[in-house]
Amino acid sequence: MKDKHRYPRNRPAFSPRRLILGLALILAVLFVVSLSVGRFHVEGGQLRLLFVRLLSGDFNTGSLDADTMVVWWIRLPRCLMAIMVGVSLALSGAVYQGLFRNPLVSPDILGVSAGCTFGAALGLVLPGHSFIQVHLLSFIFGLLAVYTALGIARLVAVRPVIVLVLSGMVVLSFFNALLMVVKYFSDPLEELPTIVFWIMGSLTRVTWMDVMVTAPFCLAVLVLFLSLRFRLNILSLGDLQARAHGVDPAFFRFILISASSLIVAVTVSVCGQIAWIGLVVPHIARTLVGPDHKHMLPVTALLGGIVLLGADDVARSLTTGEIPVGIITALTGAPVFAYLLFRNRGSGWL
Repeated sequence: MKDKHRYPRNRPAFSPRRLILGLALILAVLFVVSLSVGRFHVEGGQLRLLFVRLLSGDFNTGSLDADTMVVWWIRLPRCLMAIMVGVSLALSGAVYQGLFRNPLVSPDILGVSAGCTFGAALGLVLPGHSFIQVHLLSFIFGLLAVYTALGIARLVAVRPVIVLVLSGMVVLSFFNALLMVVKYFSDPLEELPTIVFWIMGSLTRVTWMDVMVTAPFCLAVLVLFLSLRFRLNILSLGDLQARAHGVDPAFFRFILISASSLIVAVTVSVCGQIAWIGLVVPHIARTLVGPDHKHMLPVTALLGGIVLLGADDVARSLTTGEIPVGIITALTGAPVFAYLLFRNRGSGWL
């Protein structure tokens, strides 16, 4: 007789459709609330006036009052960026975990974030540190980091799941060492403080230009991941099963890894390194709806936006000075992940 309690987490704990609708509603409510949260309080009437003027087309930034200016120029792009970054990091973590059939894999663990961080920091200290240069170097070194980790794991070829994580730790340490070299040779008065504060992860300096540059990448990767979620289910079964189902594992692995590295590079170059989102949020989604990517990816995307938007609200309202949001996610991510490891023991994934 089979033990019906052996894999309790492989079945959805909640109705996926109702959960997705509920999370979408929570994200919408949190987005509106976040526009008024902060050291400078904005009344609900000002928010309603802003949305009415936006919807009616009668909008002139030169005629806005102080409250509405704060919402339009600072909080609205910041909240939109928090949602995009949270969705992107969470989805990239879910894709990595499904692709490598390893719940401990994430862009942080495999060294992608460290590579992107080093590339962006290098772009900040090189002459003519333009926005495109920072993005390009971040993407190149992020891609180099992940394929270096994969190459080391393939050369060792012993217990590949464990070796992959260990390879990621090697790459992570190497690029962190290179980052320290860049920090050592950077200008201590101008470049070093920018790099240090930026590495902590913050949405403080987000502008409408950042949103307009980042949004197409986030939207394109979101559509790509959701459109390939069924193939990701097949890839998570292994290469032999994937080929038996007519799926080329090498091709789709390259597409998914490149897209994940691209979106991590874009987010890192805009707001710095924000840890734990790509590792913890997919675990929460998998606990709620199971490992089927058909439902798991939409839930992961919504949870990622909710988590980072909520963390940013805490970061800018907890103290008189603003705390980098990367510190909030690091402080909360570790204990939450430890709880999830304990709760999901024996579930078939851990």
